[in-house]
Amino acid sequence: MKEALLQNLLEEVKRLTIAVESLSGPKQAENDLGTADCFIWEPQTGYLQPVKKPNRVDISLIRGVDRVRDILHDNTQRFADGLPANNVLLWGARGMGKSSLVKATHADIVSTQQKSANPLKLIEIHREDIDSLPRLMTLLREQSERFILFCDDLSFDHDDTTYKSLKAALEGGLEGRAENVVFYATSNRRHLLPRDMMENERSTAINPSEAVEEKVSLSDRFGLWLGFHKCSQDEYLEMVCAYAKHFDIELDAASLRAQALEWSTTRGARSGRVAWQFIQDLGGRMGKKFH
Repeated sequence: MKEALLQNLLEEVKRLTIAVESLSGPKQAENDLGTADCFIWEPQTGYLQPVKKPNRVDISLIRGVDRVRDILHDNTQRFADGLPANNVLLWGARGMGKSSLVKATHADIVSTQQKSANPLKLIEIHREDIDSLPRLMTLLREQSERFILFCDDLSFDHDDTTYKSLKAALEGGLEGRAENVVFYATSNRRHLLPRDMMENERSTAINPSEAVEEKVSLSDRFGLWLGFHKCSQDEYLEMVCAYAKHFDIELDAASLRAQALEWSTTRGARSGRVAWQFIQDLGGRMGKKFH
């Protein structure tokens, strides 16, 4: 009888323990930064999900943005070498390789590192998780590795106050910014916030100029602003030719040019993304496999 009561009591304690653990949320994950060069931040568990096969292209294939490519590469190389470097905002036209350039630059620099004691890691944080950025920065501060935190297509809408978390993380508060972390973001907006949101702040604030300055100052946290603009026809064709050469697509220059221009006309745009989409279509029609 006593044994049965004891057994029932143990079972009840076990159920209560499970219930309490479920209320406290997911367990903190154990991260192993040696498993990959790229990770995705999962704030619910504090886990850095390794990305074994990142989606990226060779940096030599990113054309038409030579100046900003070199500036970004130099900044990233200095950071990888343990020297001072800036946070970077890559802004401008869609499809011109902003996010591709960040990933390609990281890959290019990692390929030259010889078993560094402070390897360079790329961590992607999703736009909706920006409010967890200070927690991620705290987690990384004591690590020996160096980290690029990357947020693609960053912008803020009306009544969105998470930009304050970003401002605090970029400056680092009382402790200052972690020396082993930089933040790279891409956006279609130079100031990250819609103009009508800034104008609304101006019209309702006690001191309008200070309200707008607070919004604009978010972009000021980025030491480098790299602008991406729509490409010319010649630049678009240069991108197409570079892809065709890289993937050994055998097609005479006149036919390649004519088909590429027709493709861009049907899309109503010229960009690196359109050039890549054309090459994918052309490669598929020719039975060419890309590896």
